[in-house]
Amino acid sequence: QVQLGESGGGSVQAGGSLRLSCSVSGDTTGRVCMAWFRQTPGKEREGVATIDGDGVTDYALTVNGRFTVSRDNAKNTLYLQMNSLHLDDSAMYYCATWRWDFCPGFAAAPYTTWGRGTQVTVSS
Repeated sequence: QVQLGESGGGSVQAGGSLRLSCSVSGDTTGRVCMAWFRQTPGKEREGVATIDGDGVTDYALTVNGRFTVSRDNAKNTLYLQMNSLHLDDSAMYYCATWRWDFCPGFAAAPYTTWGRGTQVTVSS
């Protein structure tokens, strides 16, 4: 059983940066796909970035060029570096994973394990 725990959220002004972390504990054998999602009240969970077992990354168009996903397998930690933050980046951010090394894209349904989320608030 894998458990995920996000941290690093907070309040930042537009144009600023934050780095989110997602610690992975439990059965961490194998390099599986991991992803970052975000959600605002009343909206569906939106895929932001994925990184597969080989370290290949993919980004939603809305964050491409501003966000960077990375992983430190030795530390069992996933990261999301967020730069040039916009007001509409404000959301609860979640990390997620599933059992395979390839990523199923940005739809939330295939991911089977989720963290509790960390809030990011961007203000003007």
